[in-house]
Amino acid sequence: MSGIAPILCVQHLGVRYGRIEALRNVSFVQDQRSIVALLGPNGAGKSSLLRAAMGLVPAVSGSVQFAYRDVTKEAPESRAALGIAYVPEGRRVFPGLTARENLDVAAFAPAAERKRRRDRVLALFPALEPQLERRAWQLSGGQQQMLAIGRALMTAPKLLLLDEPSIGLAPVLVEQLFARVASLAVEGTAVLMAEQNTAAALSVAERAIVLRDGRIVADGAAEAIRKRPELELSDLGPG
Repeated sequence: MSGIAPILCVQHLGVRYGRIEALRNVSFVQDQRSIVALLGPNGAGKSSLLRAAMGLVPAVSGSVQFAYRDVTKEAPESRAALGIAYVPEGRRVFPGLTARENLDVAAFAPAAERKRRRDRVLALFPALEPQLERRAWQLSGGQQQMLAIGRALMTAPKLLLLDEPSIGLAPVLVEQLFARVASLAVEGTAVLMAEQNTAAALSVAERAIVLRDGRIVADGAAEAIRKRPELELSDLGPG
């Protein structure tokens, strides 16, 4: 997106789990107000890249900059305070808390600001409003995913990291969820999303990065990536 400042800059990033090299020399820049899809088969390094951006796994090489600040050595809570939010795979809500409590627990803000953020989440995910007083475990899978994303949004992030948000959801719910994700960038939140549902991801992302064996093998406009047959996107997931 020409003329828009970058929000995330990853340079020559390397991540290892013992002897396993999860990421090798990964470099890319993401602009503000953009949606970037991370595509690739299981084990390609998508989740590791998100976790490294959040500071949940250490970089063995390279750097991560957020809003022009080097956060490579900073803890996850420090990155969260700066404006990065992370939604892991698997809809990890707090099952014993109500939906309202799940949202409010994430917002370290005065009551008025907390309500403003909650109202924004409910405007984005109106299906949650009737469920606010129900325990999270009582919600459907789709509602739990909305709640997990909504809880992350309660921190008012500048960058939202989503790991496989469509997993386990029916096609109609996937369509609804991705429509909401698309609106986030319009409102000012950049989204970096790991996703195996390539059709859904490419329908909302303006750019896609394809990973294989921990390396970037393609990076470009979503439509251009879709038209590259050698990438075998049909093998990456549904669509």
